Amino acid sequence: MNSAKNSKEINFSDNYFMQQALKEAEKAAEKDEVPIGAIIVSAGQIIARAHNLTETLNDVTAHAEMLAITAAAETLGGKYLNNCTLYVTMEPCIMCAGAIGWAQMGRVVVGAPDDKRGFSRLSPSPLHPKTEYITGVMADKCSQLVKEFFKKKR
Repeated sequence: MNSAKNSKEINFSDNYFMQQALKEAEKAAEKDEVPIGAIIVSAGQIIARAHNLTETLNDVTAHAEMLAITAAAETLGGKYLNNCTLYVTMEPCIMCAGAIGWAQMGRVVVGAPDDKRGFSRLSPSPLHPKTEYITGVMADKCSQLVKEFFKKKR
């Protein structure tokens, strides 16, 4: 990753917060949505929770990350989230990574990679240069949820 720090250091709370994002992903699966969940944390508190709602809202932009960013900005009363951490169960797509960059997210913690649609294929990265980027937190659980969803679809 060119412009984002690719850190291997996982905070003790990263697993806890990723579990919360996984709960959101499970809510998406219950609605027959692609099971991706996201939460945003500020000062150790969850300020936004979201899951994919593209089918429910008939809106291709209703990704978990986009909905969480909107909710967090509303909660904080500002568009910049540089003191926040986004936890998302699957690597963000290009659209979501752009929004994360514009929001100047302080830290992004990702569960599973997305080799087909993930933003990490891009160079330079759309994330803000100061964004700390961590991947692989509970990756097996995060990817298994998506694999099971699509297996049922086939």
